[in-house]
Amino acid sequence: MQVLSDWFRRHFSDPQVMVLAVSVAGIVAVVLLLGDMLLPVLASIVIAYLLEGFVLLLARHGWPRLLAVIVVFLLFLLFVVLVLVGVVPLVYRQVSDLVQQLPQMLARGQHLLMALPERYPELVSAAQIDAAMDAMRRQVVGYGQTLVSVSVSSLVGVITLLVYLFLTPLLVFFLLKDKHLILGWFQRYLPRHRAVAGSVWRDVDRQLSNYVRGKFWEILIVWAVSFITFSAFGLNYAMLLALLVGLSVIIPYIGATVVTVPVLLIAWFQWGWGAQFLWLSVAYFIIQMLDGNVLVPLLFSEVVNLHPVAIIVAILVFGGIWGFWGVFFAIPLATVVQAILSAWPRPAEAQSGTSAEPTLVNGGDVAAGG
Repeated sequence: MQVLSDWFRRHFSDPQVMVLAVSVAGIVAVVLLLGDMLLPVLASIVIAYLLEGFVLLLARHGWPRLLAVIVVFLLFLLFVVLVLVGVVPLVYRQVSDLVQQLPQMLARGQHLLMALPERYPELVSAAQIDAAMDAMRRQVVGYGQTLVSVSVSSLVGVITLLVYLFLTPLLVFFLLKDKHLILGWFQRYLPRHRAVAGSVWRDVDRQLSNYVRGKFWEILIVWAVSFITFSAFGLNYAMLLALLVGLSVIIPYIGATVVTVPVLLIAWFQWGWGAQFLWLSVAYFIIQMLDGNVLVPLLFSEVVNLHPVAIIVAILVFGGIWGFWGVFFAIPLATVVQAILSAWPRPAEAQSGTSAEPTLVNGGDVAAGG
C-alpha cells in the first residue's frame, strides 16, 4: 500500500494533473452513462467539425461568419436531401434485389464447388462441400430472420430517425452559429489550473477536426471512384457495393479486408473465372492501393502516426464500448490517449514548476470545429 500511496502522491500532487484526470474521467462517465441519450448531440458535433472547415474558408475570404454559416448549412442540407432522394432508394432497391437473388447465387456456387472434389479429390471431399453449403444456408436463413425482426420493430426506429433528422440539423446550425458563446460559457466554469488540460485539448482538437474532415473526403472519393469503376465494368449492385467500399475506410485495415469478400463474390457469381472478373479484381485492388498509399497520406498528413497494432487495439476497445462511433473515432481516441500520456508531467517536471499556463481555447480552437 505504501508503494501505491507514494506513486499516487508523486503523479497526482500537481493540481493541473488532477484537473486533467478529473476532466477525462468526467467526459468518459458522461459518454458511457448518457451516450445513447446524447447521440444527436455527439453526431451534431461531428458534423459541425466537418462544416467548420468550410465556414473558416469563407471567413478567410472576407465573408461575415453568420453569412458563411448560413451558406454552408444550406449546402449541407442540400447534400443530405440529394443523398436521401438519389442514393438511398437506389441502394434499397439493390439490397432487395440481392436478397431475392441469393438463393440462385447459392445454387450456382454449390454447382461450381461440387466440381472441386472431382478435380482435387485429395484436398476436398463432397461431404465437406455439403457441410459448407449447409452452414452457408443456415447463415442466410439467420440473416433473413434478423431482417424480419428488424422490420417488425422498424416503427420505433423510424420515429427515432425522424426525431434525429429534425434535431441534428438544428443542433449543427447553433453549434456553428454560436460557437464562441458556447465555448465562453464552458470556459467560465473551468478551473484555473488547466495548463496540461489545455495542451491536451489543443492537440485533440487539431487531431479530431483533421480526422473528421479527412475521413469524410476519403469516404466520398473512394465511394465515387468505386461506383464509376463498378459501373464501367457493368457489375451488378454497383451503388451498393461502392457504398460498402466507401464506408469500409472507417475501419482501417479490417474494413477493406471484409468488404473485399462481397465485391469479389458478386463479380464471380456474375462472370465466373473470366477476363472481366480478373480485370475488375485488378481495378478494385488498385483503388485500395491508391487509397492507402496516396489518398490517406494526403488527407491525414497532420494526424499523429500510430502503429497498426495500436490502431487495431483501439478499434476493438472503443468499438466494444461505443459501437459505431467508437469504431469511427478509434484513431482520434487513440491519439487522445497518446496526447494525455505525452502531456502528463513527469515528477521532475512537476517539482520544477516550469510549465506555462496556456489558455484552453486558442484562436480558432473550438468545440464544434477546428
